[in-house]
Amino acid sequence: MLKLWGRVNSINVQKVRWAIGELNLPCERLDAGLEFGVVNEPWYRSMNPNGRVPTIDDNGFVLWESNAIVRYLACRYGSGSLWPVDIEARADADRWMDWTTSTLHPLVTPVFWGLIRTAPEKRNVAEINDGVKKINETLAVIDHALDGRAYMAGPQLTMGDIPLGTFVWRWYSMPVERVRHARLEAYLARLQTRAAFRDNVMIPLT
Repeated sequence: MLKLWGRVNSINVQKVRWAIGELNLPCERLDAGLEFGVVNEPWYRSMNPNGRVPTIDDNGFVLWESNAIVRYLACRYGSGSLWPVDIEARADADRWMDWTTSTLHPLVTPVFWGLIRTAPEKRNVAEINDGVKKINETLAVIDHALDGRAYMAGPQLTMGDIPLGTFVWRWYSMPVERVRHARLEAYLARLQTRAAFRDNVMIPLT
């Protein structure tokens, strides 16, 4: 059986759990990271030398890095669904995974940590406000890309939606002033109809 190490409030673990849910894969999840420890144990470091989550063991194949895990699961278990058969659609999905990591993640994460995981008296308000402004501007890229399509790579959900969707949920769950992006909001509403998204991503921010 597939094993997954990671805590449910980690956005990177949420990506993997969402993919597993979409693929209906049996999985044993084990708490790891932050208050759960585990990640600095020698046996864990032998699997993941970074001492981070998530890590999976799929019948003896060990893999870390959340996007790599999502790609692997999609390719192995989701051909024609999360893993598009058409090479251009697959490249499109892959592109949005990388864009999320390189462009959106570095903007959202400091705002999240500043608002959710930092005591009010210790927050850098100017930094948070600057981050919010940049995120609002950057999400216009997604809003434009969704013109005429339901999901990032076309008419159906693919691996390209999974990293992005987790960050979109996090953004819309934070107490910030958001610019209206109608297509992005409709996209989030579509994601919310999916049981795997509701079960694994739509959880309180902590």
